[in-house]
Amino acid sequence: MAFLSSLFYFIIVIGILVFIHEFGHFIAARICKMRVDIFSLGMGSRLFGWNKKTKFTWGKLPEDFDGEGNCDYRVCLLPIGGYVKINGMIDESMDSSFIQNEPKPYEFRSKNAFQKAFTISAGVIMNVILALVVFTLYAYLQGSYHNPTTTIGSVKQNSLASKIGFLENDKILKINDNNVYTWQETIENLAIKDFGKSRNIQINRNGQILNLQADGDAIVKSISSPEGLGFSPNNAFVIITAVETLKPAGKAGIKEGDTVLQINSAVMNGVSKFQQIIKANKSQQLQLTLKRKADTLKYDIIPDANGMIGVGIAEGYYGNLVHKTYTLGESIVIGYDECVNSVKMFFNTFGQIFKGNISMKQSLGGPIMIAQFASQQANMGLLNFLHFLGLLSISLAIINILPIPALDGGHLLFIIIEAIIRREVPIKVKIIFQQFGLWLIILLTIFVFYNDIARLFGF
Repeated sequence: MAFLSSLFYFIIVIGILVFIHEFGHFIAARICKMRVDIFSLGMGSRLFGWNKKTKFTWGKLPEDFDGEGNCDYRVCLLPIGGYVKINGMIDESMDSSFIQNEPKPYEFRSKNAFQKAFTISAGVIMNVILALVVFTLYAYLQGSYHNPTTTIGSVKQNSLASKIGFLENDKILKINDNNVYTWQETIENLAIKDFGKSRNIQINRNGQILNLQADGDAIVKSISSPEGLGFSPNNAFVIITAVETLKPAGKAGIKEGDTVLQINSAVMNGVSKFQQIIKANKSQQLQLTLKRKADTLKYDIIPDANGMIGVGIAEGYYGNLVHKTYTLGESIVIGYDECVNSVKMFFNTFGQIFKGNISMKQSLGGPIMIAQFASQQANMGLLNFLHFLGLLSISLAIINILPIPALDGGHLLFIIIEAIIRREVPIKVKIIFQQFGLWLIILLTIFVFYNDIARLFGF
């Protein structure tokens, strides 16, 4: 069931993202009076589709089919992408048969540089608009919840938090020049804001004001690792957010939504403490006390040789959280800021990968990882699912606009070059670059698939 749920939400997520992206290309091409021959959801063989000439049909169209300017709207076998085939454009299909004829007014190649650039960029523009709308709706409908504490409840041994010098019951007052009043502000200022830069942290320890230092590179390495920063607030508890069926937790009967009360006799007051105990007891039997709705359950479980039991975890908080609501105008500003911050984080993350502070294996995810996260977010509610969709949409926009052959940015680069030199780049050159780009994408796809499988099975 977990597999089917993940597959279902993966198809939903990819379907929405691809439709929005390709619709951008489609509508821009139509505005610029270009012919669109195919609008496809999915890749590979045509399953079914509709066009004005043949109406609804199953399977492939004849090889010599000519839509005579009518677009074939189709669904294809592999739900991993989609495409819009614009007449008179060298794209992923490598179709160059049209170059034997003079350019027609409705062809891509007959249009001016602005029209070409607009059509190529429209998919990315639509993905950005989708992200902005989703982030705005999330802020407007959900608002924000804040845990009104900056006091540390637990510190994991040998974690970054312990190396910085944090102790239980320390109250964090300021990070660099920013006062912090909630746990969310603490994490944002410590780990996200000014990504990669060092921190000066002011704390109150038993009435004494102290200053601690945190290295920026060390923070980046920690937040990209499974252990994280290694501390939790003083009102935290642990929730199971995902369970891998074939791992110890799944075999024992632990389920998503369970609250972890104790491991042996140790009370679980934070994710950091949970991780510390599990990691320290590789291949040793532990008793987990869980709360499932009104029931208290006990499970004997043995972490594997890597100190893992196959669960996703998150922190919940006792007490009243502070809920803040936003007007529509404020929500639009928040949505815009989140789009900008997502772009900054994307490039900052790749910068940290090249510096060696973040593992590429942990950072890059493919279809399996997307499916798992989509399912998890959907189980947490529609708004969480939509927010995840927005994050993917902005990532898709960034990747597509990069000047890589076969992507929108690669096409846009050729358009800019042609506008500068005032003549068309030879078709053979375009095809060579397209082929190179396709192989690059294939290799990257293989790599992220391998990453997903390695992450799933722990090798």
